[in-house]
Amino acid sequence: MAKMQFRAMSETDVGAVSLIEQQIYEFPWSPQNFIDSIRAGYEAHCLWHDYSLLGYLVVMRVVDECHLLNLSVRADMQGKGLGKRLLQWAIDWAQSCHMKGMLLEVRPSNTGAQRLYETTGFKLMGVRKHYYPAAQGREDALVLFKPFHTQGE
Repeated sequence: MAKMQFRAMSETDVGAVSLIEQQIYEFPWSPQNFIDSIRAGYEAHCLWHDYSLLGYLVVMRVVDECHLLNLSVRADMQGKGLGKRLLQWAIDWAQSCHMKGMLLEVRPSNTGAQRLYETTGFKLMGVRKHYYPAAQGREDALVLFKPFHTQGE
């Protein structure tokens, strides 16, 4: 996969992004959620291989920290290290913007994502009760944070 490249997500990408979102999540973001994120100036990027969308991410700046809102990999490409590649891109971007850390929420049922975040240095900060919609009511969210160390600290 040597020809993989990151590119800023545009509104013309939202159809392909939404297709993946619908395939991998029981409660996906709507196309409008992605459009709103782009228009709000959030850091939204796609990972492409030639003309094939492999994954995407959306990160929101919050003063001197950032909040990872969405990181997703196409179902048939999961387990190949692309989630880690997307996450590392987001971390590198955040550090280049002198952010002090990154926050995210993850479902307790999403053990694969939890492993990815834990092996990348994210630590449990707390729990948001009844945060996510679920088939049987609501599911809690684990709140994870990764501090960045800047020069001089």
